[in-house]
Amino acid sequence: MRDCALTFVQRQPIDLATAESQHDGYIEALRRHGLDVLVLPAQHALPDSVFVEDTAIVLDELAVITRPGIAARQPEVTTIETVLRDFRPIARIEAPATLEGGDVLRIGRTLFVGQTARTNAAGTRQLEAAIVPHGYEVVPVVPTGCLHLKSAVTYAGRETVVLHPGWVDVDLFARWQCVPVNEPSGANVLLVGDTVHVAASAPATRRKLAALGFETAVLDTREFEKAEAALTCLSLLFE
Repeated sequence: MRDCALTFVQRQPIDLATAESQHDGYIEALRRHGLDVLVLPAQHALPDSVFVEDTAIVLDELAVITRPGIAARQPEVTTIETVLRDFRPIARIEAPATLEGGDVLRIGRTLFVGQTARTNAAGTRQLEAAIVPHGYEVVPVVPTGCLHLKSAVTYAGRETVVLHPGWVDVDLFARWQCVPVNEPSGANVLLVGDTVHVAASAPATRRKLAALGFETAVLDTREFEKAEAALTCLSLLFE
């Protein structure tokens, strides 16, 4: 993980023992909510492979296997596809298209897709072709100042999005209640059941959500934030 790809943050030392402890805490938090957690074998040759969100878009009807935007990450999808075949029919993003799951925000039947250095227009079109027949809508979005769209905005449930107004156009989400936050890790929250998990590095974000009546919990993933990751990056959640 010390050799992870970085775009917007300066490289810092990553304490692997602390990262492992934080990862264990993340898994335990999911299990406390009654989820069955499948932990895949470590891929030691792939420094970003812990960020499984980027490898697939899992919907009720199918799983779309992505094609990450940098060559070093593209081998990650092999293991994910093998596992997901037991749960969903498979579609794939093919070259020269690129698409990473961190750029795909699902709210109901709408998928907002970030147009970033990791996800291109061809990847967005291929995703659209795969999912529109199942009744989904795709809306391209251009975030700025962050790696992925879901660094800038996530869905907290109860018709509410949490977003960083400096990184994404707030007007695109005007149909929902918008909670603006300014902490670098604040806009990426993880909804599990009725609980909104907030990064330990974003206490002001948690206070805002609690004041609005949300049930909140804290997840400490600060070592992963050094690798430009956020809460949603570490899992693929589906029924």
